[in-house]
Amino acid sequence: MASTTAFRETFNFGHKSLTHWFPSHMARSMKRMQANMKKMDCVIEVHDARIPFAGRNPVFNDTFAVRPHLLILNKKDLSDLSRSQKVTERLKEEGVQNVLFTNCLQQHSSSIKKVIPRAVDLISKGDRYSRRDHEDYSIMIIGIPNVGKSSLINAIRRLYMKKGKATPIGKNPGVTKSVMNKIMVSSNPAVYVLDTPGVMTPFLRDVEIGMKMALVGTLRDHMVGHEQLTDYLLFTLNKYEIFNYVSQYQLKEPSDDIFDVLVHIARKCGNVGKFRAVTGNLELRLNLHAAATRFLKDFREGALGKVCLD
Repeated sequence: MASTTAFRETFNFGHKSLTHWFPSHMARSMKRMQANMKKMDCVIEVHDARIPFAGRNPVFNDTFAVRPHLLILNKKDLSDLSRSQKVTERLKEEGVQNVLFTNCLQQHSSSIKKVIPRAVDLISKGDRYSRRDHEDYSIMIIGIPNVGKSSLINAIRRLYMKKGKATPIGKNPGVTKSVMNKIMVSSNPAVYVLDTPGVMTPFLRDVEIGMKMALVGTLRDHMVGHEQLTDYLLFTLNKYEIFNYVSQYQLKEPSDDIFDVLVHIARKCGNVGKFRAVTGNLELRLNLHAAATRFLKDFREGALGKVCLD
């Protein structure tokens, strides 16, 4: 098993640009979001509960600090919540006073029911500036890609408006491409939200932060590479002594050999592909790429156990 240092060297060698990865369309999105701030009463930042610190865009703090701020740590069903108190305490030390853990796939959960009341309460305690005469509330939803911003909007809208999806969602980063129109999510009180595209941090302070972000799907897999990513996943599971993968893939015991684990996954899941040999004959071989994809998928869906990576 490679050490963290080895991961760092591999990651830097193949993906130097990731340390300052900030596509132009994200810069344009930030400008449009800033222009809309005068029309907003509150900002709700959505982030992944499995990485409560890693990957949060520091630019948000500087740009949107003029409005009340609520941090939603989503996908709590996939995170190790035994560490939630420590997470909350550290966030408060960093100046984040309002935090909610949610699972946006369960719109009738108690956590989803708290979002709008908490936001309205924060707004009522602050100065609405040019919007103090408005009876409706406007909230901007922000965050990095693939943390559940659109899922949150849809969950709240179903809860209060009894209506279907207002904004598309997907398993891969980058589904919301541009700043959208205001969406009504509640009629009593009247609350509108502005869905925004995911805006990545303009730089990664540490390579391992990038690995964590890629593990939970906020960075696309190809930016890191399946081989490096699955190796880091195995390293992480062993580090936290989460050995669900042993029974999941019928291994005899925990392993630090990613090749051995991927072979077991390929055999168990029937990941076999046809390859043409030098002789010209077709041969059946284990498809380790498909096995790696399955390994990552099972982790992201919680089949390998709950984990907080920070």
